[in-house]
Amino acid sequence: MRLAFTIQKYNPEIDQHPHDEIYHLDVSPGLTILDALIRLKNEEDGRLTFRYSCRSAICGSCAMEINGSEKLACRTSIRKEWERHREITVAPLKNLAVIKDLAVDMRSFWQKNRTIVPWLLSGENKVVAREKELSTPDLAVFHNVDACIQCGACVAACTSHEADRHFLGPAALAKAYRFVADTRESEDARNARLATLQEPAGMWDCTRCNFCVQVCPKDVQPMEAIIRLRRAAIERGLTNTGGARHVIGFRDLIAKYGRLNEALMPLKVIGLNVRHFLSVLPLGLRMLVKGKVPSPLHPRIKGVEHIRAILERSGPRRDVSHLRPDAHGEADG
Repeated sequence: MRLAFTIQKYNPEIDQHPHDEIYHLDVSPGLTILDALIRLKNEEDGRLTFRYSCRSAICGSCAMEINGSEKLACRTSIRKEWERHREITVAPLKNLAVIKDLAVDMRSFWQKNRTIVPWLLSGENKVVAREKELSTPDLAVFHNVDACIQCGACVAACTSHEADRHFLGPAALAKAYRFVADTRESEDARNARLATLQEPAGMWDCTRCNFCVQVCPKDVQPMEAIIRLRRAAIERGLTNTGGARHVIGFRDLIAKYGRLNEALMPLKVIGLNVRHFLSVLPLGLRMLVKGKVPSPLHPRIKGVEHIRAILERSGPRRDVSHLRPDAHGEADG
């Protein structure tokens, strides 16, 4: 079967902007996108530029955008792509500068990964110098984050990285969780690592769009790792960020009312910061005029004590017993 391949080309030495070129190739069942690219380079256009190495979904070199989604070319079936989309379009990864055609500059990706200390610490920033067994030998404690092949697909799909190129990104944060989850690292070192990760452009900047989970070829589920980092930080009392206050405030309001109180939620996040309160006050007033702000005095739902019982058994660990009804049926706090 002869198919058309639309490939984004860009040579910064001669092109002002990227452009699409259409190639035609006779393909047979079982071929991958990488197989087609290699044939196109050998038979049609020797200038076509892309990366690949292992051809076995191990090295991550051939990550690119295929029919609008980040995938490894070596494991992407031409037949399945054609059956699903009725076309084959190939472009470089987003959110990374293009060197030429389908090859992108990975330096920013590597730099962010290098910010994560890649060894265990025993305290006072001292490396765990000798072999030490895991107290929990079950590797499931890492939730598969150590399967990452550093292909960059998650960063290309990340909406937070698209909005802020300083964001550490899903791959780096998933890598950080691998060390936070390791029982051989000292508690002080783990707290220091989490304190660093909660700084701006860190774990609280993830918008939980879930795209990194969808495109990861190794089922690392970076967003889930980020959520576990946040939970670990809150459990250790690192609650000074807006993101942490949002989680805690959300949970406390649910425990108190049995439902979210949108009128009080911003105050939970802002806290006692008068400057931030004044900055959101105009928006709040406009929402009030439009009828978008519910009453901050709305009653608790019936059976709220059952919701509190559920919250007491779930994480992040936070005592809600003080919100139990008193003798008059009202909760404190």
